[in-house]
Amino acid sequence: MTNITNILKQATDGLLMTSESEYPFEVFAWESGQLNEATVLEKTGLKGTVKLVEIDDFFRNSVTAEDWHEDEEKATVKKFQNFVNQLKTNLTNLQVYKIGNKEIDVYIIGNTPDGIAGVSTKVIET
Repeated sequence: MTNITNILKQATDGLLMTSESEYPFEVFAWESGQLNEATVLEKTGLKGTVKLVEIDDFFRNSVTAEDWHEDEEKATVKKFQNFVNQLKTNLTNLQVYKIGNKEIDVYIIGNTPDGIAGVSTKVIET
């Protein structure tokens, strides 16, 4: 599991999830549990409405280069593209769980040979 968490830490280094605010990504690994809503709520200790989102939908704006992007924004898009690629390459049954309303906890989770791993962040949606 350490290898996968190291890969994800490297891929998220310096990345911030941008919504109405900016939040870092935190890498985690769970050694047991089924990949489902109940496990996510139990392991995180969170309560609230859970919404499943496709990974490509969740990261759509972050991985799309625009003509008006400056060099720094283009570099960030490339980092997000690499990050999403690392998630898809290293985790199976990848799911994005959004928990709560307005200030939303986000868990991007998949199976590994040793359990469950992923990253968490927050987004603000008003």
